[in-house]
Amino acid sequence: MRKVIAAINMTLDGFCDHTAGIADDALHQHYTDMLRHAGTLLYGRVTYQLMESFWPNVVKNPTGNPAYDEFATAIEEVPKVVFSRALKNTAWKNVRLAQRDLAEEVLALRRETGKDIFVGSPGLIAALTDLGLIQEYQLCIHPVILGKGLPLFKQISEKRILKLTNTKIFSSGSIVLYYGVGKE
Repeated sequence: MRKVIAAINMTLDGFCDHTAGIADDALHQHYTDMLRHAGTLLYGRVTYQLMESFWPNVVKNPTGNPAYDEFATAIEEVPKVVFSRALKNTAWKNVRLAQRDLAEEVLALRRETGKDIFVGSPGLIAALTDLGLIQEYQLCIHPVILGKGLPLFKQISEKRILKLTNTKIFSSGSIVLYYGVGKE
């Protein structure tokens, strides 16, 4: 059974904001490597539209920066499932709209063979955490205090105990914390 892995960037004070992090070449290379191990990416509408508005254009018109261009190619190749009530169609390659509710869709994806499932939207991560459907968290903490924004774990209904399994430190001061789901 495939694992569901939450992978997201956040500030030191726990907010998710794509403009607040340090998106240097090393970080893009890290996420390119992650995408090469991904079988499916799960997005909510807002994150999907953010990604879809930028990365396909980089594939069509490379920047000349190998880290950005490789990331754009890698993310384009991974199948993506978007959870949205508002979207009726998608324009990006390898994307489909979810046909079932979140739990049903994710459980069906887990039963498929292949590489792991990565979740990259704050709302989906919170909802899947609440449903107990995430097996691993890869939280990239940036050395930024934002003071406001979208908290990652808003409206979680019960405490979750995680076990630190690995870390990865970048020269920018960002750190990826890898957590498995533990027992209390």
